[in-house]
Order: sequence, then structure tokens, then C-alpha cells
Amino acid sequence: MGLEDHVVDGAILERAVAHFRTRGIVLPTLAELADPARIPARVQANLADVGPDAADPRNLFRIHWYNGGSRTSAVPVPGHVVLPKQLTGVEAQIAVVFGDRFPMIRSHKVLAAYACLVPRIVTGQFDPTRQRAVWPSTGNFCRGGVAISRILDCRGVAVLPEGMSRERFSWLRSWVTAPEDIVTTPGTESNVHEIYEECGELAADPANVIINQFAEFGNHLGHWLCTGRALGGLFEHLRTSQSDLALSAFVSASGSAGTLGAGDYLKEEYGARIVAVEALECPTMLRNGFGSHNIQGIGDKHIPLIHNVHNTDVVVAVSDRATDQLSVLFNDPTGQAYLRHRRGVPDAVIGALPSFGLSSICNIIASIKLAKHLDLGPRDVVATVATDGAQLYESERRRIRSRDFPGGFDESRAAEVFGRWMLGAGTSDLLETGTFERNRIFDLGYYTWVEQQGIALDDFVVRREPSFWRGLRPRLDAWDELITEFNSRTAVDVP
Repeated sequence: MGLEDHVVDGAILERAVAHFRTRGIVLPTLAELADPARIPARVQANLADVGPDAADPRNLFRIHWYNGGSRTSAVPVPGHVVLPKQLTGVEAQIAVVFGDRFPMIRSHKVLAAYACLVPRIVTGQFDPTRQRAVWPSTGNFCRGGVAISRILDCRGVAVLPEGMSRERFSWLRSWVTAPEDIVTTPGTESNVHEIYEECGELAADPANVIINQFAEFGNHLGHWLCTGRALGGLFEHLRTSQSDLALSAFVSASGSAGTLGAGDYLKEEYGARIVAVEALECPTMLRNGFGSHNIQGIGDKHIPLIHNVHNTDVVVAVSDRATDQLSVLFNDPTGQAYLRHRRGVPDAVIGALPSFGLSSICNIIASIKLAKHLDLGPRDVVATVATDGAQLYESERRRIRSRDFPGGFDESRAAEVFGRWMLGAGTSDLLETGTFERNRIFDLGYYTWVEQQGIALDDFVVRREPSFWRGLRPRLDAWDELITEFNSRTAVDVP
């Protein structure tokens, strides 16, 4: 599960050191990605001539929440937008951070990929000269893994459902080492089990190392540290002009549950509720359900091993019809004009709408539902993330237009979509989790992880305890010490 915090195989480590020395690769520590002000000035200066989407090792130092709008400069506060009542219909301040400012893949999943692979390298568990990193995902994590793999000059293999957006596959084809490094499985967003089956076959070859985001605790820890602190910094920034604000909740679609790790940080620091979101068409947490949906980026029908279920306060389900149609509204000139002129949505907010992909819109709707359920007011902040942007879903919007708006998308259609899915977002399909519900959701994971994936029962059960999750965190310091030692051994000097 990627939790070793010491050197496991010295020979593999030596080959990795030589590999990185030859290629001039320097690794940032996780502490530097959590607080880019800690990145040495000469490293930051050396980024000036590097494009944010270049397969350049220096872009590793941009894998953080503090990239500016150009994605080439750093900013003191994570890029974000606070959605006003004109758009959300609620008094609470919904603060959304932009995942599309991350380098290479325009999604924060590249941070998770880095936090999963690099600890394996510096502990001698992954040989970049002989092994392939296999990245199972429903889209963004495998793209992040392929990007990290290519930058580190090792082989990366993407495993994802064949029904994901065409833009994902177009990006992958331009980044993989060979066409066979894109492995497709049947189905779409909800077909995670099929991904696991494919990875089981790939794992039979010892040259393949499966980096399963749903079970890699580096995913949880990377978000606990980096995303948690970024959102905490954003809240502190908002509080400088509104001192009586309260961080009432953190909302995130479950997906791999990695991003939900930020909620653990925000609950401890600010008392924020942790809200896990899923598709209404596949209500696994809400009512042990199953199904298919199109909220790409939140693969489901199971409970991730790295989901701290007993720290989750609320579960919300959102329909993919809402995310599909709002994606059209937010990106169509007619829809934007309606929001601007008929709803009075400020231009700055209109300008931010293309930063919202399907799962991002899902998070926003869930935040609205939560604000209504808790009757939150103007001093309440609900923090959430825009995992990726609209540019990944142009082909999806064409399909949705043809299906839902065959006569065209005019102002009346815009008003209908806005009224139904934004103003009409209600408090149904929402569950506050007590002890009984947390145990029920936790126990659902047994069938995936113990019966199907072979996790030891004791290792599965221990995750009920808060002490287990707190006990993971010292590994962050240990990994950073190993990264620093690794860099000293490669002796790569920043140009």
C-alpha cells in the first residue's frame, strides 16, 4: 500500500539514483508542494522558461495549488472563486479552488500521482530503469501518473474505461511511450471493478507495479498535507476581511477518496464537516446502491480503502443530469449571457465557469444542497475543489446537446436548466452519518478489499480507528527526509 518509510531494496535505490543523476532530475519534497514559498528561489527562477504543459522535470515544482492563472507564476493564495448567491441561490459562501491550474494535466490528480510514486522510488520499491508504473483510474489519476512517469523517464501505463471522454484519450496518446500503454476496460465511470480485474492480470508480470489510487495511502496523505493546507490558507485569506467567518464544511466527490483526506485536516484545524459526494444514479454510500452515470472522475460502486469513513459527517448524491446540463449552461455563450444579464452573476464568476468540469459541478451542487440542509448563512464558508476544467469535456457537451437540446440551447433552455438544477437543488438524497451509517458504509468495503483484493482482515478493520489515520502522518516527514537524501545522492545542480 506504499506505506514503507525506509529503504526496502538498496540495489533498486542505487539504480534509481543513477537514473535520476543522468537525467538531471530533482524531486521536490511534499512540504515544498504544500508551501511553495519553501522552494529555493533559484529553482523558482529556473521555471521561468518552462511551459506548464512541457514534459520537463522542472514542472515537478509546479505540482501545487498556488499556480497563477497563466500557470507559469506562483500566487500567495490558491486560485479560487467564491460563488455568489446570484449563482447558487444560497447565502453561504461556496469557495472553489481551481484544479485546472496544475501542470501537465490541468487537474490536481497529478499531485496524488506524485505522492504515490515518489515515496516508492526513494524507498527502493520502484525501479524506474526496469519496471512499469500501472495507473488504474477513470481518467485524471492515470493521466497524472503517465505525466509523472514520462517526466521521470520511466514507463507509465494508463488503465481506464473505454467510455471516458475523448479528450482524455487524446491527451494520453500524446504522452504515453507506446500505444499499448493505454489499456481500456469495459464500461464507463462506474466500472471500477473491471479496472481491478485488468490490473490483476497485469500484476502477474513482476515488471508491472500497480499504483492503485483507491488503496494508496500516499494519495490520502498528499491531499491531507497539500490540499488541506491550501484550503486552510484560502480560508485564512477570506477571514482577513471577514473575521467572523466559519469554515462549516469541506465537500468533495468520493472518487478514490484521496481528496477527502483534506477534510481530515480541515476538521482538525477548523472544525469543518466532511461531506462525501457520489452520483445519484449510483448511490453506494447513500443506500448500498449501484448503477451507471456520467460524472466523470468519481468512479464508484465500492468504498475506497483510503476513505476515512468514520470521519465522514454527511453523504450527498447528485444526478448526472444536473452536471451534464449545467456543463452546457456554464460554457455556452447563451447560457453565460443569461447568467450575466438575467441573474446578475458577476463577470469574474462567469469567467471562472470554464474551470468547472463535470465532477467540479457535482461538488458545487452538493455544496448548495448542504447549505440548504444546514441553513447556512453568509458567514458560513463551504470549501470545495474543481478537480478539472471544462476543456476535458467538449465531446461530452456535444453529445449532451444532441440528446437534451436537439432544438438548440436558447435563453429559455438556459433558464430551465438554471432553475431546475441550481435554484431547484433540494435537500433530498442527503444523509447525516451517525455511528450506524458510518459502520454500514465502512462494512461495504469488506467485499472489495478483503474478499476480492485480498487485504488482510486486520489491516482492513484497523481503519475504523482514528489513531490509524493519525499514525500515517509521520510518514510524510520520513518521505521528505528520504527525498532530500535522494537528491543529495544524485547531486543534480539546478542550472
